[in-house]
Amino acid sequence: MYKVIIVDDEAVVRIGLKNTIQWHEHGFELIGDYANGREAWDAIELDRPELVISDISMPFMDGLELAGLISAQYPYIKMIILTGFDEFEYAQQAIRLKISDFILKPITAQEIRQLLDRIKGEMDEEKQRREDLSRLNSQLEQSLPLLKERFLERLVAVGLGEAAIAERLTYFSLPPMPPPYLVMVVDIDDFGSRVFSSYEHDAEFLRFAAYDIFQETAAREQVLAFRTREERMVAIVYGENDESLLYERVFSLAEEIRYHIEKYLKFTVTVGIGRVCTNAEQLPASYKSALSVLDYRFLLGKNRVLSITDIEGKSSNVLPLSNDWDRKLAAAVKTGAIQEAYLLIESGVAELKRSMVPAEACLLQMQKVVLSLMNSIQELAIHEIDPAFGEQIKLMDILKFKTLDEVELWLKEVVRSVISTVTDNRNYLTNKQIHQAVKYIDTNYANEKMSLQDLCRHVLMSTSYFSLVFKQHTGETFIEYLTGTRVGKAKELLHNSTLKLYEIAEQVGYKDPNYFSIIFKKHTGMTPKDYRDKQIKGSGV
Repeated sequence: MYKVIIVDDEAVVRIGLKNTIQWHEHGFELIGDYANGREAWDAIELDRPELVISDISMPFMDGLELAGLISAQYPYIKMIILTGFDEFEYAQQAIRLKISDFILKPITAQEIRQLLDRIKGEMDEEKQRREDLSRLNSQLEQSLPLLKERFLERLVAVGLGEAAIAERLTYFSLPPMPPPYLVMVVDIDDFGSRVFSSYEHDAEFLRFAAYDIFQETAAREQVLAFRTREERMVAIVYGENDESLLYERVFSLAEEIRYHIEKYLKFTVTVGIGRVCTNAEQLPASYKSALSVLDYRFLLGKNRVLSITDIEGKSSNVLPLSNDWDRKLAAAVKTGAIQEAYLLIESGVAELKRSMVPAEACLLQMQKVVLSLMNSIQELAIHEIDPAFGEQIKLMDILKFKTLDEVELWLKEVVRSVISTVTDNRNYLTNKQIHQAVKYIDTNYANEKMSLQDLCRHVLMSTSYFSLVFKQHTGETFIEYLTGTRVGKAKELLHNSTLKLYEIAEQVGYKDPNYFSIIFKKHTGMTPKDYRDKQIKGSGV
């Protein structure tokens, strides 16, 4: 509801307007009626109505004087003038005073109602515009910190001209930056051993806490601090005439930030310090060099302050590892030599660290190693790959690590898993081959000419390796197992058949009945004839 008052020295007009108009139906609340402009002005200052309907000709203060005061002090209050004088001079003054409408008396109730509806529509539109503007201003104020961060990020990532930099520094109420400049980038290594119930929420809280320490520490220096969209913390440091003093101040600031985050938040960050630049347009070069030095965390480890001045001139574009390093590692894996494989990994990683090869080259070398290991698995025709193992050995897994030490631990675990898988596969194949050998013996024991060589050709194994694993699996040599099988079959025939002894000997693989009797007695402690007689006697036949 909009508040409205009536001002007219004629009581009949005031009473008529009050009683004939249903004000609430038109969106207004009539809060008073007054006989002259002076009384109305006092009420206006007290109640601040949104609409004043006033006559022109009144004692003490006429309608135009009242309109002048309202226009000067409360320009948002709308005013409708009612007059019985059709004078052009009045109309001119009404326009100059921004009066909403100038109505000649007499006026009907219907005309008043239509007028009120129109005025309310105008007031609703103005209210909506004001609210929209207020909301936009509020949104702008809320967005200013983010807009400032995006400006600073663009300043270091892309670059801006001198005039644009000066203009935006003023817009965001940032201090002017005297040269030289240096960009420092702080990147969270990880969140330590924390186990998060809701990782994204907890991680965001810790990132905010780290940035709070970063800002608080940087606030004591001549620094512009902000966060990038990659959640890195960046500081543009300035305010030293001497470059060496600027480096010294940045190193001190970086070490303080690193120390406080580790001490109070219990996780670590790595800080990259770029090159000094002499004008603000060159800030992207300093930022790029700070990012590039962060890559050396991969070789040098986490929780460090690294400067481009310490790295320049030490890196090499030549890959230090020999071409057959991954081949040797694959060979050690195939043979199950896990300690030899571990030593190869350790020596390779140490060589990569000494060479200061860029992280991309190191990752490429490690991916070649993984490919070599995967080829080894295929060459060994492993019967079944555990899905979890398949996930573990994926090439892209390497990219998630931030240091070469982490890659070393991961690669050792991959090698351990591969060797375990190869060993399991070899055991599986060996068990399968031994099972085939036993089945072959059980089927062909009657063949007098069966030999170890025949059996090994059947199961595709060397005689020496077969003899070793056969005894491991059965507890007997090939001859012992074959003889035991033949004697067992002979027992069955002696007990269940009326075959003559020489016939039984022949059926279990012995052409010579005497040799059969010797072998049988050696295994059972009695001759075949005694064994049969004992079985017959025992059965009561």
